[in-house]
Amino acid sequence: MLRFAIATLVPALLLLPALWGSGVWVWPLVIYMTVLTATLDALIRRTANPDPEVEFPLTDPLSATLALLQIAALPLVALRLGGGGLGPAQGLALFVGAGLWFGQTGNANAHELIHRGRRGLRLIGIVFYGLVLFGHHASAHPLVHHIRVATREDPNTARRGESYYRFARRAWVGSFREGLRAEEARRRHAGRPVWRNPYLAYGALAACGLGVSWVLGGWPVLAAHLALAFYTQAQLLMSDYVQHYGLTRQLDERGKPRPVAPADSWDSPHWFSASVMMNAPRHGDHHLHPMRPYPNLQLGQSPMLPHGLPVMAMIALWPGLWRRVMDPLLPTR
Repeated sequence: MLRFAIATLVPALLLLPALWGSGVWVWPLVIYMTVLTATLDALIRRTANPDPEVEFPLTDPLSATLALLQIAALPLVALRLGGGGLGPAQGLALFVGAGLWFGQTGNANAHELIHRGRRGLRLIGIVFYGLVLFGHHASAHPLVHHIRVATREDPNTARRGESYYRFARRAWVGSFREGLRAEEARRRHAGRPVWRNPYLAYGALAACGLGVSWVLGGWPVLAAHLALAFYTQAQLLMSDYVQHYGLTRQLDERGKPRPVAPADSWDSPHWFSASVMMNAPRHGDHHLHPMRPYPNLQLGQSPMLPHGLPVMAMIALWPGLWRRVMDPLLPTR
């Protein structure tokens, strides 16, 4: 647990002087989230598996603390970006560094929280997603993605040859729509009134977050909040793109997809980015055991990415390069 705490909370410490100090303090954060992460990933791989039954009592407290820190930090970063006082290079560095912390660490952490059984923990994860205008992920991820993963019916599984840019548009719209359908079906089955659809709460959370930014600094701060939210969303979609690209579940004798298997997700054994991202790169085991806490996730039979998840995300921005790297690694048809 110590490595997860250090890897995920150090950016919060680096963010403090960036928010209230001189512009020079923005650089340590962006270096930590980019150069340091990529360097340590290149130097250290970790394939050892913890005992899946060992309990880590600080798992949920760390996740809750981290999410609450990020919920408080996002409007403050928007205020720093929109309130002036930073040069163009410094503003870009703060946007990238803080945005990577929200997008890589924050998304992975909120993803863990929406899988927890305790209602309070799940609510914290939902608030984070609502703040970055992506509340529907709290419904679409467990109700759609986990059921349909590695099939053409899953909006968040990237197809062979599909670029990230085409995938991102399809996945955003598709996950919103399919999550809404799933929640409406659950609502009608339970006989609940229309206002009990959680999509209304997701919209209210988004409005509240944007309202806070507006109160803090008007249009400039609101625009910064929107930019940070969309940057965070883009990274969430990028994680789905990289971790399922081109993988398809085999069909059984009835033509139905076989049960989810390790081969339906890409894993990464890169140690530091896995620590920063709450073991999200151990993705195959997560799909097999969605309720398993992140410190217990295993590396098993899933295919392995050639680089850490952040580096693969950079490669995915160049579709031709991405296909040259990844298509030869895909299973033969």
